[in-house]
Amino acid sequence: MDVRVEIIRDTSQELHDAFSRLLPQLSSSAKPLDHDVVDRIVTCDANRVLVARTPDGIVGTLTLVLFPLPSGLRARVEDVVVDSAARGKGIAALLTQEALRIAREEGARTVDLTSRPERVAANRLYERLGFQARQSTVYRFAFDS
Repeated sequence: MDVRVEIIRDTSQELHDAFSRLLPQLSSSAKPLDHDVVDRIVTCDANRVLVARTPDGIVGTLTLVLFPLPSGLRARVEDVVVDSAARGKGIAALLTQEALRIAREEGARTVDLTSRPERVAANRLYERLGFQARQSTVYRFAFDS
């Protein structure tokens, strides 16, 4: 499969359509994104929105978040999703490897991500790429929406 990973620098109808198709495959509770939200995500200085593109269009996305802290530049991989029709072809690995390359190039000390335990294939991929499970507790405060 001919796949190219690229950083998105400008919003487009194609990107909006891709998020509309891919986001429900990632989260059943995620709300649809309008064009302004997609633009805010893409233009945020902290974000690097990566897409995996085939000749047929965008088949996957990953958002790399880079943020400076007193302890050093850190990075997080967020919202990795590959279209169900394109899974099992190494696309998530290509996206993640490119995110790691960018984070290293930018000077990040670490790259973190979270993945639900039931995502067995994704967790195997992350371990194969060198991520190590941390002994940590993730806390979340949810605002009523």
